[in-house]
Amino acid sequence: MSVETVQRSLQNILEAISNAITTSPATKKCRLVAVSKTKPAELIEACYIKGQRHFGENYVQELEEKSAALESKASDIRWHFIGQVQSNKIGKICGSPGIWCVETIENEKHARLFDTEWSKKEAAQTPLRVLVQVNTSEEDNKGGIELSEAPKLAEFIRKECRSLKFDGFMTIGSFDNSHADGVNPDFEKLFRVRQQWAEQTGESADSVELSMGMSDDFLQAIQQGSTSVRVGSKLFGAREYKNK
Repeated sequence: MSVETVQRSLQNILEAISNAITTSPATKKCRLVAVSKTKPAELIEACYIKGQRHFGENYVQELEEKSAALESKASDIRWHFIGQVQSNKIGKICGSPGIWCVETIENEKHARLFDTEWSKKEAAQTPLRVLVQVNTSEEDNKGGIELSEAPKLAEFIRKECRSLKFDGFMTIGSFDNSHADGVNPDFEKLFRVRQQWAEQTGESADSVELSMGMSDDFLQAIQQGSTSVRVGSKLFGAREYKNK
């Protein structure tokens, strides 16, 4: 896609998000995370020029390369890592310029490793934001912790990981639920997880994020309380994979 096309798509998506918020009974704010997987740094910069600051990457190598390429041009860019976490790549994630949030923490081991790695960085004075990924659809091919264990992991991060900031919950819903009409049960489950966590801790549910909704279902996600949506193909066009 051309720079102009991507910039128009960005404006249309932001307007759609704004309109959805005005009719949502469950949220008053929602952030766009532009998922730039397989897309060149030039298109990310095109969105940055138009005011977009939050970008998501699935692969560590792409995160490393793009964050380095844009470090001088986009000093206040905020990168979200939204891919599956591998223990041996955690140091590289933490070392990527502009890393702002890791959305896919699903166990205590990874939380501890991120806590240790981030504590070594100069940026450690500001905690690294992390979300607990929850497998709301209970599919074997989906990452995330079990629903019943999510509040416990959130509290582990809050109490045991001094270099991290528990910032909320994230899910990737099932394909079928994301393409069906009406209330999405995966989003409903994540909303309840946050409520359960709030009841157990005495904290306000609104004090933490709900990251749910992607290109095909982000408007429904906002209706059900999402405060952060991850939009890729609707913004940048179909992903472009290199032939192996």
